[in-house]
Amino acid sequence: MSTAAVLLTVALALLGLSLLLVTVRFVRGPSALDRLVSLDAIVAVVMCGLMAHVAMTHDSATVPAVVAISLVGFLGSSTVARVVGRRRDGSADEEEL
Repeated sequence: MSTAAVLLTVALALLGLSLLLVTVRFVRGPSALDRLVSLDAIVAVVMCGLMAHVAMTHDSATVPAVVAISLVGFLGSSTVARVVGRRRDGSADEEEL
């Protein structure tokens, strides 16, 4: 096994461990913002895992999926953050929507 393959395997193992830890934070909470941040971290770990897979297999067919996941993750987290921010401020006026 080459050095690059060993390094990529170790990277995937560490990404799996971080995914497990972030999933625990997502399940335990305690607040909605904790869950939002952990969901963003889950999206980032999945994207890193997919890119490590691309590096191992030299197959770039997965790259468009990574771009799509990053866009959906960004839009979802910014939308939820906006809604939570309005709830905390108490300024959920219909004029601002």
